[in-house]
Amino acid sequence: MSGSKKFIILIGTFMIAGSAFAQTVKVKKETARVKGENLTGFEVELDGKAADVGDAFTKFMKTFGKSKDNDNVLTIAEPTIADNKYAFPLYGVTKEKGKTSAAWLGIDPKLWPPADAEKVNKEFEKLMKDFGVKFYKDQIQLQIDESVRAGQAVEKTQQKLVNENKSLNTKLEDNKREKIQLEKSLQENVAENGTLLKKIEKNKHDQDSVTVAGEQIKKVVEMHKEKQRKVN
Repeated sequence: MSGSKKFIILIGTFMIAGSAFAQTVKVKKETARVKGENLTGFEVELDGKAADVGDAFTKFMKTFGKSKDNDNVLTIAEPTIADNKYAFPLYGVTKEKGKTSAAWLGIDPKLWPPADAEKVNKEFEKLMKDFGVKFYKDQIQLQIDESVRAGQAVEKTQQKLVNENKSLNTKLEDNKREKIQLEKSLQENVAENGTLLKKIEKNKHDQDSVTVAGEQIKKVVEMHKEKQRKVN
């Protein structure tokens, strides 16, 4: 598969995934099982994996104080809620609900003074609404970060291709110049080859002439030597 097709598929995936988190957060009163009792609190149902919702809710619960996890129930022994510190426990529970997950926040009213219980219960709906909104925004931010990284990868690949194109065009121009030079050198070589062949032929002819002249000179020398021997 070509690089461009991969990027088109990647962008399509991000668009589909991004649309999944355009949600409206709704909070409702709901019961949860805490220490063998069904307690009434406030629940928000979220489109997300139970593990992701659980991790986010644990961080959220820690904003109220030191948490303790026991049998899938998060307990804050002395929570601080809306800048007010209480000496009574706050509970948080997460669970799977089919394709969605839910987070629940509540107290055991038997352990709280009625006035304090009423006061914190008024805060819970807003707190859970805030939690749900933050969860979705954080999930969208993860997609934004991933999309940014993908965009940076696309830009990097694009720049790499641009640089590669420049390099290839430079090599093409070098190749053209080299071809012209080689063609010129070939023409010069052909001309030089013809010149050398003519010089070789002339050299051969000159050698033959010199050889003939040498033979004649040898005959003259012998003739003089013969003449010299006959002197008396």
